[in-house]
Amino acid sequence: MKKILLIEDEEPIRRVLIRILEEENKDYEITQCEDGKLGLNSLKKENFDLVLCDIKMPKMDGIEVLQKARENSINVPFIMLTGHGNVSTAVEAMKLGAHDFISKPPDLNRLLTAVRNALQIKNLVLENKNLKKQIEKKHLIIGASDQINEIHNLIEKVAPTDARVLITGENGTGKELVAHHLHQKSNRSGSPFVEVNCAAIPSELIESELFGHIKGAFTSAIKDRPGKFEIASGGTLFLDEVADMSLAAQAKVLRALQENRIQRVGGEKDIKVDVRVIAATNKKLIREIEEGKFREDLYHRLAVILIKVPPLKERKNDIPLLVDYFTENLISEQGLDPKTFSKSAIDRLMYYPWTGNIRELKNVIERLMILGSNPVSAEDIEQFAAKPKL
Repeated sequence: MKKILLIEDEEPIRRVLIRILEEENKDYEITQCEDGKLGLNSLKKENFDLVLCDIKMPKMDGIEVLQKARENSINVPFIMLTGHGNVSTAVEAMKLGAHDFISKPPDLNRLLTAVRNALQIKNLVLENKNLKKQIEKKHLIIGASDQINEIHNLIEKVAPTDARVLITGENGTGKELVAHHLHQKSNRSGSPFVEVNCAAIPSELIESELFGHIKGAFTSAIKDRPGKFEIASGGTLFLDEVADMSLAAQAKVLRALQENRIQRVGGEKDIKVDVRVIAATNKKLIREIEEGKFREDLYHRLAVILIKVPPLKERKNDIPLLVDYFTENLISEQGLDPKTFSKSAIDRLMYYPWTGNIRELKNVIERLMILGSNPVSAEDIEQFAAKPKL
């Protein structure tokens, strides 16, 4: 059922519009108000999927209704109804965020198309919000330890800036989660977050991946292709496992950071980019620099802010929270039967070495949810969390 609010001071027009909408779709539930004040009060009390609002009305005109709705964070789509002499006012309403405007008397097809489009956009907005919530949930940093609280504090301070961040830590500690949080809490959150795993791309292809290429630059370059720097422009570029990048690619990344310009492989044209770079590595970059494997000048460009993600063995008090989090996710995402963990099982998990960090813990919890008893016991931990013998 789609709820539509009709705000119109002329009763004959309300009657016609209601008849048209009800004939179009029996699932439209229409509330009518005869002036702007009554309409605004209805918007504050109920959730609507669409508002059809006349512009010229007594007590409060349609422009003011729209303004006050937005001031109260009511983001329902508005279709403004206007006489032929008020088109300039309708355009003003569009600038304030109205979805569309319809001249009176309304053209039937024009009206119904505008209503369908507005409701479809409302559905897309809701889907995007739900998707964003799912993504945010997926990238939660779980924990209440001092180390995790310190990371949260750093993120709050650093995220609103454009400062480059270097995230260090062992494999499986959650470095990519920190990168996602920095982006989500930044002024660039509405723009792309582009991730490049430098360790997963062959050295001969990394430059093309980062900077793009022009047609004919190499054998398989059959057309022009933008690189990740271009795709991420306006947003955030996350260079994961940055220490695995070739020295030649490092030199080009350094130039891009210095000049905010890149060149595609095989091209000569400079392309301006606006990218915030966040990098991560599980290697000790100072040692890599000493061994000639990583450029010192690039290190200083990347490491404006350093965030070290601790291994799980240094924050074992977070394990009960992580167990609850992974358990809930597995139940909701995979439909696994609900299970609890006995105190002895949690105690046993607390003493486990977790050399694979959170990634290993997540895998073990999934295994226990499938194979373990209910409640999961310490014996289950011994059986299903034991390290394989090679």
